[in-house]
Parts: sequence; C-alpha cells; structure tokens
Amino acid sequence: MTVADTSEQAAPAPRPDESGTDATGTVVLDRVTKLYGQNKAVDDLSLRVEAGEFISLLGPSGCGKTTTLRMIAGFEQPDAGDIRISGASVLGVPPYKRHVNTVFQAYALFPHMSVAENIAYGMHQTKTPKSEIRERVVESLDMVQMRRFADRKPTQLSGGQQQRIALARALVNRPSVLLLDEPLGALDRQLREEMQLELKILQSKLGISFVFVTHDQGEALSMSDRIAIMRDGRIEQLADADTVYGAPASAYVAAFVGQQNFFPGTATADADAVDTPHGVIRSTRSFDTVTGGAAAQAAVRPEFVSISAEAPASPGVNAVEGRLIGVSHLGETMQYLVQLGDDLSIIARRPSPEAPRLATGSTVWCSWTPDSVHLFPLDEAAHAGGHVELPTT
Repeated sequence: MTVADTSEQAAPAPRPDESGTDATGTVVLDRVTKLYGQNKAVDDLSLRVEAGEFISLLGPSGCGKTTTLRMIAGFEQPDAGDIRISGASVLGVPPYKRHVNTVFQAYALFPHMSVAENIAYGMHQTKTPKSEIRERVVESLDMVQMRRFADRKPTQLSGGQQQRIALARALVNRPSVLLLDEPLGALDRQLREEMQLELKILQSKLGISFVFVTHDQGEALSMSDRIAIMRDGRIEQLADADTVYGAPASAYVAAFVGQQNFFPGTATADADAVDTPHGVIRSTRSFDTVTGGAAAQAAVRPEFVSISAEAPASPGVNAVEGRLIGVSHLGETMQYLVQLGDDLSIIARRPSPEAPRLATGSTVWCSWTPDSVHLFPLDEAAHAGGHVELPTT
C-alpha cells in the first residue's frame, strides 16, 4: 500500500449527509463525472456500496474503474457530483483525512524496514502512542496470519506474503472502507486463487466494506457480493454474480463475463428468435430490448452447447452443422472449436467424463435448448469472428 502524505494542511471538515441514515462504511457516489481534457473518464456515475459489502468494479482498461476508485480514495477529485463516505461528503478532503485505505498492485513496502516497521509506519507519522502501535501491529499481523514474519525484511518474503503485509498495513488503521486496485495482478495463477479465498474470508470476518477493482472476471465472480460492470465511464450492469452471468443486461456484459457464442441476424416478427445465415436461433426467454424485424443477435454460452457427430434427434432444439477445427483439454472440461461457414466459429464445452471423442476436421452438430439463449440488439457491440469485440482503451 502506498502511504498517503500525512503532513499537516488545512482541509474542509466532512459534511454530513442530510439524511443522516448512512451507516459507517457506506460509500455513495452521486452523479460523479471526471474529465481528463475533453475525455469523460467517469460519466455521471451513481453507485451505493452498503456497509460491510464486497463490491467489484469490473471492466477492460480505460472503462473508468480505477479513476472511480481513486476518487473514493481522494487521489482524484470529481469535476461534478458528490462522494459520501459513512454519510459525510468528502469533496475536497485529502486522502489521509478519509477513513479509507488503499492497497495497490505494487505493494510499495519499504525494503529497509522490517515487516512490523512497515505496518507501524503510518501510525508513527500520526504520533500514535507506542503501546497502541505494538498492540495494533500484532493484531494486524494475526489477521493475515503473518506474526512469525514480523522481523523479516520484505525482500525475504514471497509475493503472496508481501501481499498479506500490504493488507495488514492497510487494515492497521481500522478503516471503514478498504479500496483494492488489482492487488492480485502480480501473483501467479495458483497463488492468486488462494488469495481470492483468503481475501473474501478476511472481509467476511472483519465486516469492512471492500471496493475491489479488477479486469479479471474470475476474481469478481468468486469474491463479490455485487459486481459493477463498467463501460466508457458508466455502469452497464450492477448485480450479484448469478445475475450478471445468467441474466446479462446487454451483449457487452454477456461477452465480458464468461464467454458467449453470438449469432448475428434479424429478429423475427414476434422477437423470440434471430434469423441468421446458419438458421433460426430461438429463445424461450422474454427480452423487451429486441424489436421484431430489427438487427439482432442471439447468444449462448459454450457450457450449454452439446456436440456430436450426428444431428440431434430431439425436436425444438437449436442446431447448427459445422467442421471441428480444434479440441482442447481444460482439465475438468473439454473445449471444441467449430467452424460454421467462412465467417463464424463457435465454442462448445462439455464435462470431461461425458465429452465425446471427435476427430479434428470431422463434420459435427452443435445444439442447445431455447431456454439457454439470450437475445440482444445487434448494435450493442462490434463483432469479430462471431464474438463481441470489446474496447481496450
């Protein structure tokens, strides 16, 4: 965690929220906008984080998630709107006077200090009594199960251990809100997955509000109470993991969270199917954003796609014929890449024990039920090879 400047300077006192109903740890962004020149990094964004909630800001680079976090922390000031923490406006309040702490991807531990000295540094700057410093350092080390490393230097620790120390340094000040800006990005996959579990357990135990920024959908799905999917400085969808995965609000969300097979075409008159070059793709779900006769797209996740060498016998299923061009073993699942004509490929995934053994280059049939299909307007996202292409800037 980077330690904020603690030098004395005049700062406005936080202004209480007129409602007076926001509990300690609540974060409210009210129509917040942040400009960099003519570019709106954050665009009229409103968000409420409840006390003790674990919420993730998820999206590609340039979507505004880190800028949003930095405004909550006080490292950036909004050009419009209000930010309230625990019921008080923090506009103009510097980072060190906000009851929040931030953990960054670069842990920024002081290499010449011991673990205990790193954790105690901020409290020395604020002239906390020495007896209290010792007690709180031990308490914080116990939280992250690192007390036996108190006398080591950061260079003697692994990446995961350094991450725990950065967390302990952030928690030692007992913040109402902990802000985490991609703190697991520097870890290898196995350690990252272990730390995801540890972070969630720690947050549940402490009851502190966590605001977590990530571009990794797996992290967001595994840890969050709610996920805010961001796009171009706005929130595209805010919901729990089950909802954003199983009932995405747009093609953008559907493509970003998990994988999707997209079939562009034209919505049928009753808007319950899309007529595509590869056949009519039907859905039994109801979608009020799709208009009959308009350009549209059908979407189905790979795990709902069955694959076989023969055409499906069951009536009422969606089915397409193609050529198998790739098979990948993913451990618990097998993944199949199937080419449909010249312009579209789709993915099927089946559990390994029941996955069919099919030869690359052979003709196959892919099928799925109408209740697994989502329909979206076509102009919600750009396409490349049948899949939604997301912005990266």
